[in-house]
Order: sequence, then structure tokens, then C-alpha cells
Amino acid sequence: MISHPTGSYSFFRRKLVETGGLTTPQDVFRIEQAITSRLTLVAVTAERGDNVHRIFESLNNTGLKLSQADLLRNYLFMRLPTRGERVYEAYWLPLQDSLSNEELEQLMWLQLVLDGDDRVRRQDLYAAQQQRFERGEASEAEIEAYIRQLYRRATLFRRILHPQEEPSESVRAYLHRLNSWQAQVTYPALMLLLDRREQGELDSSETARAMSYIESFLVRRMICRVPTNNLNRIFQAVPRQLPLDVPVADGLHQLFSSDNRFWPADDELREKVRTAPFYQFGRWHQRKMVLQRLEESYEHPEPVDFTAAQLTIEHVMPQSPGDEWIRMLADDTADGEGAEDLHSRLQHTLGNLTLTAVNAELSNHPFERKQGLLQDSHLEMNRRIAATERWGAAEILARADELADRAIALWPAPLHGVGRAERSRDWHLAHQLLAALPHGTWTSYGDLAAFLGSGAQAVGNHLAGTPGVANAYRVLTSEGKVSEGFRWTPVDEGGDVRSRLIADGVRFTVNGAADPAQRLSTDDLALLVAEDDDQAEGEDTAQRTVDSEVEETRADRFFRQLAADDSPETVEAVRMLLGRWEEFGGWIGHGAGQVTTSAFLMLGEAGAPGRGIWPLTLYPGGGRGGTAEVVFQHLAAREPFIDRALRAEFLRRLNDMEGVDIPEGKLELRPNFRLSLLERDHNRKLLTETLAWFRDRWGNRDTA
Repeated sequence: MISHPTGSYSFFRRKLVETGGLTTPQDVFRIEQAITSRLTLVAVTAERGDNVHRIFESLNNTGLKLSQADLLRNYLFMRLPTRGERVYEAYWLPLQDSLSNEELEQLMWLQLVLDGDDRVRRQDLYAAQQQRFERGEASEAEIEAYIRQLYRRATLFRRILHPQEEPSESVRAYLHRLNSWQAQVTYPALMLLLDRREQGELDSSETARAMSYIESFLVRRMICRVPTNNLNRIFQAVPRQLPLDVPVADGLHQLFSSDNRFWPADDELREKVRTAPFYQFGRWHQRKMVLQRLEESYEHPEPVDFTAAQLTIEHVMPQSPGDEWIRMLADDTADGEGAEDLHSRLQHTLGNLTLTAVNAELSNHPFERKQGLLQDSHLEMNRRIAATERWGAAEILARADELADRAIALWPAPLHGVGRAERSRDWHLAHQLLAALPHGTWTSYGDLAAFLGSGAQAVGNHLAGTPGVANAYRVLTSEGKVSEGFRWTPVDEGGDVRSRLIADGVRFTVNGAADPAQRLSTDDLALLVAEDDDQAEGEDTAQRTVDSEVEETRADRFFRQLAADDSPETVEAVRMLLGRWEEFGGWIGHGAGQVTTSAFLMLGEAGAPGRGIWPLTLYPGGGRGGTAEVVFQHLAAREPFIDRALRAEFLRRLNDMEGVDIPEGKLELRPNFRLSLLERDHNRKLLTETLAWFRDRWGNRDTA
């Protein structure tokens, strides 16, 4: 809604400028036609004494849907017949100028939460606040006081949104980190702390201490993989549930430590740092922030400027180890564990991860070659890794113990004896994973254990002793054989395990092992329980590449990284494929990564989240050769490919290419194939035809 004639003029003038100028008479004619034939102007003349806000409310009753902030603003000024103009000029206009409409609506919701309403939803904001005013028969003075309170708190809210505006250095540091964590869920607690500080109930040092509990609560839960689905409820309840008989920071510490909030203690944190696949937890920016804080804990005299450095997470022992790595791991194995299982168990743990700006150069090279690059790093954690003689299981676990000590010192622990509920091992997650195994797939004890942060023997013991675990018989040894110790539990249907596996679509090789192509790795298992926001990551990161005067476009970076590992023939084949996709009416989006980027084959409107779709994401190899990821998991939530038969047809067409053999069991996952296969003319022709088929299916989705 545009409130004033000058605002309307500015709006239309800006939109005309955004078109790039009216360059032809036809442009002017089209605008004239739109104004004269499609725009209706209505003049409403109000007499003295008329309540213009009530008139506005009735006019919009069946018109364009207004935001909660629009509705509440109109209601407030409808209730200010004698004070409206003064309050608008003194408080509302500056308030409206300092926040976007979305932010203003969020502040209005937070004001309700700070007043103790721990159940109100943002979409119910207008009705809830209206009821509060009318239930108490609020006077004009009380309505004005509410707006003045919003005006005062807007300054505090801006500090949360823009931490650089916070005057206290210690508080500003926590706000910056919580902002980079994208911790909007914590806003009720943060607003409460800043509000109480402004009222003199605590100083900046106590505010920072309270925020350290908030940061620790989030970080420890992420490292220990505590589900996030109740965080909204926990933080929205803080203003109402905060103890009144203790200082604010102590009260927050006590509140987070109580009941079923699951703030992991030191012992659990230490165990998870050693054993859990940290790389598969949380979002990428959260993992990066944890490693950044750990690096900062070394208090190097010349610390890295993390805002300027283009750092990514590096696996010291690579995800795709060469023969030298496997031979070294073979020397570290014990209790019958193979080198590949040991690698699967340790590769994603925090002890094997670091930050670097040379991820592509490090790649999957032997440790001796990585040592030189790490030694030259400005990060203290990298120099310490480089100082070791080798990088095997013992070294990874030793570093994990060191990082656990630092994590415990950085992120405060919960209080003991405050009615805490202890968590059991993540067997529920194991049951969830096994129940979600797609038809035609199996996994190993080692893969499942690595994902859970457990051991293969512990997983085997649990499955053997727990009746009724769905698909427990589809957990095999790393060789694809039924474990000698496998036994049906009393409640199972029983029968021949191999026959059951064949009935579930698992194929067997001539030597009697389950087909390794149908095995779900630790990374595949992670996709089965990926959070919704992770599955939308492509739309968040894929942006249309435009020509500009920057040193290197995202498209240039993608092809530079691709050429570093693949042959000129592969690079040219990819260029031809992307060119054909654009001829089909698609567009190419490129990931924002500075070190490792990607290319999305997109359909739909650029910059419209939820409205686009892409069949493939192409990645440079990082030392292993580029790959095309088939995003079945994304497609399963997009029309028309919600229909599994369409995804199966897409799979069949891809498998027609020579060298591609994706099992049907991965129709819910994100399998890949090598881009080097596109060097073959026949493969490139088949993939081009498949992409044309994909475009047509999506284009006809509303008529099917």
C-alpha cells in the first residue's frame, strides 16, 4: 500500500527507471494502454469527523490481502482519533523508516511474546493484539504507550538484525555469531536480554554471559545432533518462564538446564566430538562457525580476518581416499574392522575437519603433500595438523580430544541437578533410517555406525537384541554378506534372509554378495533424514549468472575448477550440454562457493524460491573428476515428479547412457555419474534428449 501521492509518484517513477528506459514509441504506447484500460482510479472523500482508518479497513475487507503489520497499523490509528497525527509523525514514521514491513511485523510479534504470550503465532498477530486491546478497553493513552514501546524496542531489534549497531564489543560479538548461525529462533530471548539491559536490570558483561548460554545451547545441541523441531517453543517461552528470583543471566542458565530441553553436558559433548559425523550435522554455515570459534580459541597474535578470508571446510583424510591412505588406515585397524569401515567412521568427525582457502589444491592427495600446504596456512589449527608425522586414526582421535577440551571451555555446560532429562543413544535415529531404506538398497553395520557416531559392534548388538526394528536384516557386512551373528528376533517374520533381500529388490553378485551399487553409504543415509531447508539449498544458492565487471564470474569459476581436474574434451562436452539446456528455455544457476562452486540446470523464474526446478547439479571434481548429481530427492517434492513413475522413467533414460547404472533404490536420494562420460557423442545425445523430455514433463505439469 502506498500512503501518499508523492510516494505513489516515486514508486512508479522508480519502476519506469528499472525497465531501462522507454526506448521506442511502442514502449510508451503499452504503458498508456495499461493506464487507460487496466487501471481504475477511485477517489474517496472523507468528511471532517470521519474515521478514515475504519473506511480503509472496510474497503480492504475483500481486496488485496494485507500483512499482519498493515492490519494492526490501521487498527492502532483507528483507535487514535485525537492523537493519530502527532503519534504518527513522532513515533510511527521513524519506526516504519527503520524497519522493513516484514521486520516490523516480526517486532510486533516479539512485543506480544515479551508480554508473556508464549503461544501466539505470527500469522495470528493482528487478532491476538486486537483482542488484548479490546479485552482491556484500551484508551488512546494506552494505544500511544504501545506504539512508543514499539518505537523504543525497534532500536534494540535493529541491533539483533544489524549487530554492527550494538555499542558493546562483547555483546556485539555474540550477536554477530548468532546472526551468522541464522538463529532467528532466538529472537525472543535476545530481545528480552537487550530490553532488560536498557531497563538497568543487567549490564553488558552480564548480557554477554547470558548470550553465551544461548550460543552454547545451540552449538552443543547441533554437535550432539539434538533435533531442532522444538526450538521455537523453547525460545518463545523464555520471557514467560524466566525465573524471577535470580539475576537474569543465572535465570537463563537455569531455565535452559531444566526439564526436557536437552542441553548436552560435557561427557556427551566429548563423546560426540570424537565419534559423531559432524560434517553431516546442521547447516554448512553453522559447521563453519563452530570451526571458526575453535580456531579463535588459540588466540593467535595475528588472527585471521574471517570476514575477508574465503575459507571452506576441508577433510584432512579425504572423503575419497587413494591407495596410500587405505594402506595407512589398514595399519590402524583393530577388532576385525576393515580400513574402509575405519575411514567411513572417522572421515566426517570433527577431529578430521579444518578450515582452508586451498580446498581444491589439497584435494585427496597423500598427507605428505597436504602437510606443506597446511604448514603455510595462517590458521593455527592447520599448522598443528601439519606438525604431525602421519594422519591416521590415533591422530584424528587425539585432535578430537583437544578440540573437545576447547569446545567445553568455549561453550558453557548446563547446570547439574536442575531436573535434567538424560538422552539415550540415538537408536531412534537408527530405527528411523532403517525404516526409510528405499526399495532395492542395503547398508552396512559400519556405514550405519559411522552415521550414528557409534561402533559397528554396538550397532550389531542393538539390532540383535531389539525386537521389531524394521529392515534390520538389510544391514550387512561391508562385503555385502549376512553377518554370521545375525538372528531373527521372536517378533520377526523370519525366513531366509537372502530371499527376503531379493524380494526387497536387492541384487546379488556371482560370489553371493549384495550388489555394491545398491549399498547406501554414510552420505546416502544422511540424505534420508535431511531437513527440509537442506533440500531447498539449491534454490537458495543457484543464482543466474550475469555479465559484470568483476574479476571472475561464477560461470568462469565453475569452468576453471572443472578444467583443473577434467580433460579439455570433458569441459567442452559440459559447455555444449549447458548451451543446449539454454536453447531448451532453461537457465544456468551457479553456486556461490569461492573455492568449490556448482552449476544448476534450472527451469522456472529466477529468484523465485519454491517455483523453480532442476534435474541435475554439476560439480567440479576437486581432484576426483567432475560429477553430475541427479536430484531425485528434490524432485520427489516437486510437481509433476512427485509421481514416482515419472522419476523412474527419468532414471531409466539416464541409465541408457553407457557407463551409468544408478539403482532404482536411489530414487529418493541424489546419486551421481561422471561428467567424463559426456565425452562420448552417443551419451551426450541421450542426455540431451532426456533433458528435453524433462523440460516437456515440467512444462505440461498443469495439464497432465
